[in-house]
Amino acid sequence: MKLVTVLLPEAYLEGLDELVRAAMYPSRRAAIRAAVRDMLKKELWGRREE
Repeated sequence: MKLVTVLLPEAYLEGLDELVRAAMYPSRRAAIRAAVRDMLKKELWGRREE
């Protein structure tokens, strides 16, 4: 994997931390990875199937 640095608004970080506290994801990193994967499935990879 490659390291990518991003700046996020505080509200996004608070939301990520809430997801982690609720045990929906094991870490911020996992939640962000899932969000990017889902976006790519919807916006990029899904179009290829049409």
